[in-house]
Amino acid sequence: MSTVPVIRVRDVMKRHVDIVQGQTSVADALRTMKHVESKCLIVDKRHPEDEYGIVLLSDIARHVLAGNRAPERVDVYEIMSKPVLTVAPTMDIRYCARLFDKFGLSRAPVAQRGEIIGLVSYTDLVLKGMCSTL
Repeated sequence: MSTVPVIRVRDVMKRHVDIVQGQTSVADALRTMKHVESKCLIVDKRHPEDEYGIVLLSDIARHVLAGNRAPERVDVYEIMSKPVLTVAPTMDIRYCARLFDKFGLSRAPVAQRGEIIGLVSYTDLVLKGMCSTL
């Protein structure tokens, strides 16, 4: 009987994320974006009781570029999704993939004790997770 090793989200997640304020313009947010490979920006909480938000590059393409809106005149909060669904770093990647499928996600922030510590995507789950067991 073979056992499948458990691979956790923390083992495959990206540890660097770009966090911006909601009042930042899309143009400024893109200028300060250092981790383009994550394809998203996390929108910070305004206060401790608030929730995180997320803006995907596809959101910017749909709401700003396709809408012929000036990125200097659109604030991140206008196009973000909030609250963002987060995953725990201890979650098995198989359950993370099921969660993504159930809620139509392609990526999610990884949170521990209410703070963002990374980002995980389908790409990370497949390329870093599955390929490490083959």
